[in-house]
Amino acid sequence: MKFIKLAISVIFVLFLISTSSVFAQETLKIYFFYGNGCPHCSAVEQYFEDKGLFNKYPIEKKEIYFNRENAVLFNSVMDDQNIPKDARGVPAVVFGNEVLVGDKPIIDGFISKADAYLHQTKEKTDSNPTPETIKNNESKDLTILAVIAGALVDAINPCEFAVLIILMTTILASGKAKKALLAGLSFSASIFISYFLMGLGLYSALGVGNVAQVFYKIVGWLAIILGLFNLKDYFWYGKGFLMEVPLSWRPKLKSLIHSVTSPAGAFSIGFLVSLFLLPCTSGPYIVILGMLAKKVQLIQTIFYLLLYNLIFISPMIVISYAVYEGFDPNKAEEIRQKRLRALHLTAGIVMLVMGFVVIQGWI
Repeated sequence: MKFIKLAISVIFVLFLISTSSVFAQETLKIYFFYGNGCPHCSAVEQYFEDKGLFNKYPIEKKEIYFNRENAVLFNSVMDDQNIPKDARGVPAVVFGNEVLVGDKPIIDGFISKADAYLHQTKEKTDSNPTPETIKNNESKDLTILAVIAGALVDAINPCEFAVLIILMTTILASGKAKKALLAGLSFSASIFISYFLMGLGLYSALGVGNVAQVFYKIVGWLAIILGLFNLKDYFWYGKGFLMEVPLSWRPKLKSLIHSVTSPAGAFSIGFLVSLFLLPCTSGPYIVILGMLAKKVQLIQTIFYLLLYNLIFISPMIVISYAVYEGFDPNKAEEIRQKRLRALHLTAGIVMLVMGFVVIQGWI
């Protein structure tokens, strides 16, 4: 019981951290986006230094040619300001809701624009946010809601339920409930670590070149396709293919799980089993990572991935504890079988909604 309370507390704390980070307001900050080797950027930087503007104004330099995090921020800011892609470039200076692009416009207009921006910022109050601030907050709010929704879809996935039930049945054959509990928790921990690391790896891969921008364009349609596939499993379960572990993989998967005899073994097997689970659990994860790679920087992505994967493994923790308290895993399998169609229906609806939200540009 203590472990369950601890897990819930960790999820709650991470949720608050992520949310507070999302809604943090970057007031009194002027972004100067530039690229190493860009002569026009150098001219602006020299102007700032000659006039002592770096000391007079809260200018934050962001190099985007070789720094992926800054490039993500740059495109996010440009998206917020509705700057078309063919009009984006460096040097660029952002004063809240206004953008100057090019060395001459910046040099000619920086001081007057910066003074006006800082004066307006000081007059703002939390009770009177600008329409742009509201718009940005709504977009970011939808991002964290999408992360939670995707994690919940993964958490109710029938694949992970089936794997954990087989594991618990195998360990319980020894007659030791505590051993089964530790094995379930160890297995859950390894799945968490595996998926977290895979998420970071894919996030980094999407940051190469312009991959994140291209991939984001297909994320919405991918979510809709996955949603339709899950709806197919609700109306025509077993017809064609399943959004579950492929049938041809299942014998090998069961043999791996049946080889587990200890919590340490469960922890080790969890990493291998996570590969078997990818075909039926990776869909929502990939959609979420596609959004994060384009919209969110690394530090915040880590919080999102921690939150996502804690939600993802929470049913595993609950089932492990329930079995420890005497719940029959065979009964759990009966419930899973009866609810298969409903689980696919829920997943299908959520994925369709997520896809629609992405395509509409609300995230």
